[in-house]
Amino acid sequence: MFFPASKVIFFLITPSNFCIFAILLGIAVAAVTRWRRSGLGLALLGSFLLGAAGLAPLSDVALIPLEQRFPAYPDDGPAPTGIIVLGGGIEAGLSEARRQIVVNDAGERPIYLGDLARRYPAARLVFSGGSGFIAGGMAEADIVSRQADVIGVPRTRLILENRSRNTHENAAFSAALVKPKPGERWLLVTSAWHMPRAVGCFRQAGFAVDAFPVDYRTRGWSDVAHFHGFASDGLLQFDLAVKEWIGLVAYRLSGYTPDWLPGPDAEGASEAAPETGSDNR
Repeated sequence: MFFPASKVIFFLITPSNFCIFAILLGIAVAAVTRWRRSGLGLALLGSFLLGAAGLAPLSDVALIPLEQRFPAYPDDGPAPTGIIVLGGGIEAGLSEARRQIVVNDAGERPIYLGDLARRYPAARLVFSGGSGFIAGGMAEADIVSRQADVIGVPRTRLILENRSRNTHENAAFSAALVKPKPGERWLLVTSAWHMPRAVGCFRQAGFAVDAFPVDYRTRGWSDVAHFHGFASDGLLQFDLAVKEWIGLVAYRLSGYTPDWLPGPDAEGASEAAPETGSDNR
């Protein structure tokens, strides 16, 4: 129930949707009830919040703490045993319909799959991504398999996890699939703003990973005074940030992560990875 409930709840409380609902409700209240002033006030409040979220630096302020939580990967240690790339960067439905890989604004995830495959030819390559739709559909991992040549990854090197529908399942199913051993070094590739929740899920699954953040949306703390030229850009970013913060809270309350805001492990994430054979669902 967690997966479909999360989809429905987020649709309702996504900031851009919520503001539009508030505006429409306010107009309706003003038009058909005796609480005209209250309705107009609600509509104006929704309009103000919509503009502030779209144009003001609010979205950057919300995203920066997530993106800065893990530093860029320092390539200063032994070559990794394996690399895990999380789905979310491929439009599976469009890719299937158009018979070519179609990426979205998180497309750096599959791009770095190809890059890291070339840099570490002996590493095991895992792509974890099923269908993100309640009704199911084509899995991202299956698209990656079909389009492996385009990405630049030998199909024979790919280990595909195509059942997961969310980050918790990414971690649980990947751990059960590869069964990491103590002393192995595994890289986790996902968007920088998504990395805290993703690392938390992998730790909770008993799978120690080193963060390899990609898909940055801000330049860092210098963007706290950044105003957006297009409200649509700011709204998209603010929706993303709010979803991620809500996801962190929901995952902590559900026991999917060990901390409210997982960060770098002071002892070194890759020093020991306990074996696991369960999906810890």
